[in-house]
Amino acid sequence: MGNVFGIDLGTTYSCIAYMDANGKPVVLKNAEGDLTTPSAVFFESQTEITVGSAAKESAKMYPDQVVTFIKRSIGQPGFSLNLNGVDMKPEEISSYILKKVVQDAEDSLRMEGKLGDDEHIKDVVITCPAYFGVAERDATKAAGVIAGLNVMAIINEPTAAAITYGVIDDSQTKTVLVYDLGGGTFDITMINIKPGEIRVICTGGDHNLGGKDWDDRVLMYLAEQYQSETGTADEILEDAETLQELSLASERAKKLLSAKEKAPVPVNYMGERVRVELTREKFNELTEDLVTRTIDLTREMFKEAEKKGFSQSDVSEILLVGGSSKMPQIMNRVKEEFGLETKMFDPDESVAKGAAIYANKMSEYNIVLEEIAKKKGTTIEEVKEKVDNGQMDIQKEAKEANVQIRGGRLPGEEVKIINVSSRSFGTEAYDENDQLKLFNIIIKNAELPATGTNSFYPRQNNQASVRFKVKESLSPDEVIDPELGKEIGTAELTLPAGVTMDTEIQVTFRLDESGLLHLHAKEMKGGKEVEAEFQTTEALSPQEMSDAIRRSSNSSVN
Repeated sequence: MGNVFGIDLGTTYSCIAYMDANGKPVVLKNAEGDLTTPSAVFFESQTEITVGSAAKESAKMYPDQVVTFIKRSIGQPGFSLNLNGVDMKPEEISSYILKKVVQDAEDSLRMEGKLGDDEHIKDVVITCPAYFGVAERDATKAAGVIAGLNVMAIINEPTAAAITYGVIDDSQTKTVLVYDLGGGTFDITMINIKPGEIRVICTGGDHNLGGKDWDDRVLMYLAEQYQSETGTADEILEDAETLQELSLASERAKKLLSAKEKAPVPVNYMGERVRVELTREKFNELTEDLVTRTIDLTREMFKEAEKKGFSQSDVSEILLVGGSSKMPQIMNRVKEEFGLETKMFDPDESVAKGAAIYANKMSEYNIVLEEIAKKKGTTIEEVKEKVDNGQMDIQKEAKEANVQIRGGRLPGEEVKIINVSSRSFGTEAYDENDQLKLFNIIIKNAELPATGTNSFYPRQNNQASVRFKVKESLSPDEVIDPELGKEIGTAELTLPAGVTMDTEIQVTFRLDESGLLHLHAKEMKGGKEVEAEFQTTEALSPQEMSDAIRRSSNSSVN
């Protein structure tokens, strides 16, 4: 079997999948016999770490040692948690979730005789919300590296779900909407599917909106009802153990209300017990504005799609994915608002399965690139760049390298996947009125790989260098206020002596399929140039990465 896997690293639950001998994507069970693993980490000590259901339950007794919803903080500037005397960033905490699902998958495959004792899962594709920027994607990749994995790519969750759907049902051309409401993030993506091709039209959403927000509304309601009946003040939410117990009770009540009209919830604090009965009607009332937020974001996405020639009338169906989309209020409201066929599509597993399909195709495709690179005496990276830029005919080169082509297509190209950028990328510069602006060079929802070029000029004669402050933003406009952008890195170009203000400096951005950004800047008179591949300003330092890997390798994860 080809040891490549897809991992859905979720805010609340994670899972891992692979392609079986029949070419079907399969999600592997964890040690507890479940297909999904709670993304909860219990730091019992500096070397004893528990991940999953046991960690989630331990939160009641050890609230300060259990971390949940860490995905919401990944890539966030300056964020860290002190656990057993060690400051840990989200990348390291997330790595333990990855280690757990990978270890359990290896054990499962060995029990089935599909993985040798000396074989290990190394090559993976990890998914992330479509709205993740460079910082979050880099941090997600770093989590994989700390866990000892080779991260082949980071792909968008709704794209992964659409890959699963497109491979299963590719008999006709259709445009679908993937409404992905997970535990901590919401993505809405329009995708065109036809035989042999899955094309993302545009994407939108909010990576701080998800099932946890529904849980929090229930939690606040339970606390208010307790306080109303007992006459206590707000201290019930200040007790860490009670807060954790209420959090778990809120999630259970939410799930129960997907099947029943009422959910009884006992609230215990300081020896007093109150039984709160939460009805589905009340639950819907408490969370109505959250659902409305997803509808508004969907309408915003439709506006963006219209700029690319697609309208709401082109959509044949809406696919609900993500565990939180199982709430009845979601399907009911989506149907009501858009009047389209709405179906639940493998909400818990489709993302991991799509990542596995993508990983398998990447693996096969890389074999082709490797053979071409060997023949030409160059590197895979150089071959790939020429293919991406249209400078090389891969079909022709593959035939000359004697790489087998199935059905006229390269291995791994039976389904072509075309993604888009979820952000705009640009650099700060002064306009003709000497006002500092952010000039977007790659615009949000541009097809990947995307390339854009713009020309800039020195602000004064004999200028020694220019510094490019590169930013990402959610704006689709070409020129915006710098405050709307978030810095992801800088690059500096040394200029030749005697440079004048009319010297053109050509700046090219290239955004690859995984959403990572490359810059090339060239001074056109003397030929001075600079290249940069952006690691973010908040990425782990080499020492932090080394320390995290050392701690991870010395830790026991259960």
